Amino acid sequence: MDFNMKKLASDAGIFFTRAVQFTEEKFGQAEKTELDAHFESLLARADSTKNWTEKILRQTEVLLQPNPSARVEEFLYEKLDRKVPSRVTNGELLAQYMAEAASELGPTTPYGKTLIKVAEAEKHLGAAERDFIHTASINFLTPLRNFLEGDWKTISKERRLLQNRRLDLDASKARLKKAKAAEAKATTVPDFQETRPRNYILSASASATLEDTCRPPSWAEWKEDYPGGWRRPCFFLVPLNPSLTLARGCLSLPKDRKLWNDEVDKAEQELRVAQTEFDRQAEVTRLLLEGISSTHVNHLRCLHEFIESQTTYYAQCYRHMLDLQKQLGRFPGTFVGTAEPASPPLSSTSPTTTAATMPMGPSVADLAPPGEAALRLEEVAPPASGTRKARVLYDYEAADSSELALLADELITVYSLPGMDPDWLIGERGNKKGKVPVTYLELLS
Repeated sequence: MDFNMKKLASDAGIFFTRAVQFTEEKFGQAEKTELDAHFESLLARADSTKNWTEKILRQTEVLLQPNPSARVEEFLYEKLDRKVPSRVTNGELLAQYMAEAASELGPTTPYGKTLIKVAEAEKHLGAAERDFIHTASINFLTPLRNFLEGDWKTISKERRLLQNRRLDLDASKARLKKAKAAEAKATTVPDFQETRPRNYILSASASATLEDTCRPPSWAEWKEDYPGGWRRPCFFLVPLNPSLTLARGCLSLPKDRKLWNDEVDKAEQELRVAQTEFDRQAEVTRLLLEGISSTHVNHLRCLHEFIESQTTYYAQCYRHMLDLQKQLGRFPGTFVGTAEPASPPLSSTSPTTTAATMPMGPSVADLAPPGEAALRLEEVAPPASGTRKARVLYDYEAADSSELALLADELITVYSLPGMDPDWLIGERGNKKGKVPVTYLELLS
């Protein structure tokens, strides 16, 4: 490869100078240009946004895919820009095992039939989970990744440039300060004494140069070169070029004072250039940092979409499990050998609280046979103390004649009977009456 050695050496020198400047600032040995309070608050908010976005992204990935090996595989496919292969969900795998077990143990046995029904429900749950993961990845994870891999990298790049411009500005300020100090010192020297040490021995070439330099000039030459007049000679080291320093004699310092003036002018020019570049880069960085507000708005929208997809997923799971309970004959009692109460409904009022606060009618504790229950329900009258209205959340098909079919968004009258399962109420719509599940209702005050 063709390297530009001069540019490489220059970049290395600039990097070393900035490193020294940064180290001196950390130890308090150099002045540092401070940013305004608003700019510092923008920087702090950007850093906080980046850190929390990373944490939320990682934890959401864990929620959607608990298997760390699968997450690593998906990460590698993403970096290689290849499509992630379809993977069977845990629910679908469980459904497959249950179906195979039912086929081997006997699909006509009670256990086999139950395994088949549960396998179908788990398959539906797995499909719903797959849809939820896909939707959440597109609507929530992808925007977070785009921010970290796109916008944040741009912001970090501009912040590094701003840091370099600030270091250059501080270095220019330090050079100007030193140049002005040297100029002031050269201006206020009262008399030019010999600065050469008494035991200083010049080399042969330096001595010859000194003798030639100290040759008494003519009055015309002296008046032209040194308008300040004649003074005693002094000796000092003057850098004639980057690699040569000779001792010379002089009688006054007007030329050296002009040299320091030129050095101050040069340092001031460099400072103006560094200040302009710093201000330009600060404005660019400020605009990018203020764009974090729009990033928050975008993430808020994505968060709402994530919640909607999650709500849809859990609602689908809930409906699938209710259908499974109906198929397993859990109406109105509980599973054999289980004393656990039913799961809480989606509505804000729990079934137990609802049953406790509903007006009570005559006891129908002996409603076990569906046929008898239907006949006796026709004879049951609503309580005299009043009833409550309820709005139907989902469509519901009656499993037998003792239940009341429901349509979403319709209003019905409900009340409870002593001895009833807390997950059920008596519902009335016109001349029709029957049991309705509490989880399909929203009780109105």
